[in-house]
Amino acid sequence: MSYIGRSLRRIEDRPLLLGKGSFAADCNAPGHLHMRVVRSPVAFGRILGVETAEAAALEGVAAIWTADDVAGLPPIDFRQMGLERLAPYRQWVLARHYVRYVGDPVAVVFAVDPYVAEDAADLVFCDIEELAPQLDATAEPVTFMPDIHLGLLSEPAVIRRGYGDLDAAFAAAHKIVALEVKVGRHTGVPLETRGGLAVHDADTDVLTLYGAAKVPHYNRDAISRMLGLAPGRLELSEGHVGGGFGIRGELYPEDVLLCAAALRLRRPVKWIEDRKEHLLAANHSRDQVYRLHAAVDQRGFILGLKAEVFTDQGAYVRTHGTTVTDLSAAMLPGPYVIPAYSVEGHIRLTNKTPAGTYRAPGRYESTFARERLIDRIATELALAPVEVRRVNLIAAEAMPFDRGIETLGTAVVYDSGKYRDLLERVLDRLSYDRLQAELAARRDRGEHVGLGIACFVEKSGLGPQDLVRIKVDGRGTVAIVTGVASVGQGVETVLAQICAETIGIPIERISVIHGQTDRIEIGFGAFASRVTVMAGSAVKIASEALRDRALETAAKLLQTSPDALRLSGGMVEAVGGGASLPLGDVALHLEGAGGLTGEGRFVAGHMTYPYGVHAAQVKVDPSTCAITIERYLIGYDVGRAINPMLIEGQIVGAAAQGIGGALLEEFVYDENGQPLAASFADYLMPTCHEVPAIEVLLREDAPSPLNPLGVKGAGEAGINAVGAALAAAIDAALQRPGAVTQLPITPARLHRILRGPQS
Repeated sequence: MSYIGRSLRRIEDRPLLLGKGSFAADCNAPGHLHMRVVRSPVAFGRILGVETAEAAALEGVAAIWTADDVAGLPPIDFRQMGLERLAPYRQWVLARHYVRYVGDPVAVVFAVDPYVAEDAADLVFCDIEELAPQLDATAEPVTFMPDIHLGLLSEPAVIRRGYGDLDAAFAAAHKIVALEVKVGRHTGVPLETRGGLAVHDADTDVLTLYGAAKVPHYNRDAISRMLGLAPGRLELSEGHVGGGFGIRGELYPEDVLLCAAALRLRRPVKWIEDRKEHLLAANHSRDQVYRLHAAVDQRGFILGLKAEVFTDQGAYVRTHGTTVTDLSAAMLPGPYVIPAYSVEGHIRLTNKTPAGTYRAPGRYESTFARERLIDRIATELALAPVEVRRVNLIAAEAMPFDRGIETLGTAVVYDSGKYRDLLERVLDRLSYDRLQAELAARRDRGEHVGLGIACFVEKSGLGPQDLVRIKVDGRGTVAIVTGVASVGQGVETVLAQICAETIGIPIERISVIHGQTDRIEIGFGAFASRVTVMAGSAVKIASEALRDRALETAAKLLQTSPDALRLSGGMVEAVGGGASLPLGDVALHLEGAGGLTGEGRFVAGHMTYPYGVHAAQVKVDPSTCAITIERYLIGYDVGRAINPMLIEGQIVGAAAQGIGGALLEEFVYDENGQPLAASFADYLMPTCHEVPAIEVLLREDAPSPLNPLGVKGAGEAGINAVGAALAAAIDAALQRPGAVTQLPITPARLHRILRGPQS
């Protein structure tokens, strides 16, 4: 039976459907304490003192810590290497000298139940001299921490990338097209907030942190370094995870404090954040400004592009380091040739919640900027936007296409792609010419309707490696052990499908163990749409090794050659018929020799680059400034689809998040740096009312040559170009080209556009 390419139901869903899921809040230990964080009520200020006596006197309080109690802990480091120059901008687990955002941890309370902990936290008084906050990332940098880091400004780094002869491109230009756009501040909002339970086993002297997510092995090593723990003294355990989206599972102050407290207080310690804490303290994202200048010829072909990008990274540089700006700079050219390019990406700190990665970091933003530029070029040259895209798209014959720049330590080389072909397929699916005529007729009747198109390239499969071990037991069941993590994307199903296909065993006999640092020594987690590419390839390699060993062993037992045998349905059988042997019997025969196992390690020095096209059809109601998405189509080439249904699910879910960021979600601050969207009453999320049925055109026309499966990632396809496509559709509905230059397109912003002058 073939498993790869089939839309099988997820094998990991049964315990969730039966109410047997185990999330962070479900983790408990006898006598555990509850931790509550005391957070700064001001955006920027000098800490004069923290008064804890009244809180400490409350019955049930076990301990209260301030910065003095954790003075020996270093600040939280970066996952990227080579960022030593950014070290002064790291965040301490508890604020020292200054607080830099509303929500900055100042103290922690440990108590016998969460209610006492919260009551005690309310009694802790933070004496803070409030100072004027910096809230504009495009303004001139200011002092990061006055009197502490003299001369250190709020611009930690400037990312510079480029290639080609930009001067010659601008000298030869028929026209210079300029554009400034902004993407607002929002974030991933998983159903499950952050949390964990730290338990120290005195008998083994091993500390275990339950509730891990995303990058358990990295977090294990980072916390161990911070606490001075020898290898093997700390393990992280992942249970079920209620969504990740880039922000969940990064290393935060609370994770370190939990572990430190369990060791020092000699009791298990639990922490679960509430939703307000999550919106105040978990990583924000996006919040970029792009200033673009394009040199174009008469056809709209971009001869050269000069860009300046400002990223509002909030109060500190957290674990992601320069990732978002680095990716923005590298991926801004997208699927277009653009023979000359230069970019300066300014990483700026403000007195807002620190920002990091959120699904398609740096690509959601840069795709919005680039595709708005394409539409502006079309307007200024009186060309059709689709024609400008056709003129600029990289041809299939140019693959692999070396962009001439790097990101995240790897060269940007598009491995494969048929960009023009996919655009034409999307237009054909839309019946583009007929649809445009229908929309024009509706506009003639007074409706405000329009269609927008946006193209993009994604990156996926970030290395450097993944390790997988597979073992068959005497019953013929298979266990796959991997260091990747599951954040809801269907890891167990996909890896099991690859294994089942390779060794010819029913998928029902396969289990997948992931996110357990005590089961495998290395693991690189789940981010950057890497799991299917990296772990999937490692599973294939391990399965092939196991298959070969099984055939060799069975051949000796059956007195034949391995070539005469095959694996099918959990049996080793003769190709031409005859004697057969259960795979479990082969495993039993090998028990004294280490068992029937296979190991696979996949190493990758380059990422894969999937690509796609979004098309949005909208209707605008000028009287209410409501935007209705009438139709949304996503064309996407994944290289090879292991489970098409799971990919479509990823795309649809991501599109919903993209709609939220394009129309609804935004963190807003007042002039004092106070957050004005700290609950779902003000931070608006998309519902089934705003999200239409998403059509998916899934293609496998350009398999990747960089891995044995030919696969590319799928986790960010649905979100990447949503803002760009909706902006173009709203422009068309209003018949005001270039009207939308800022996300989200809220009713207030749309009202200003409608009241503004006609272009």
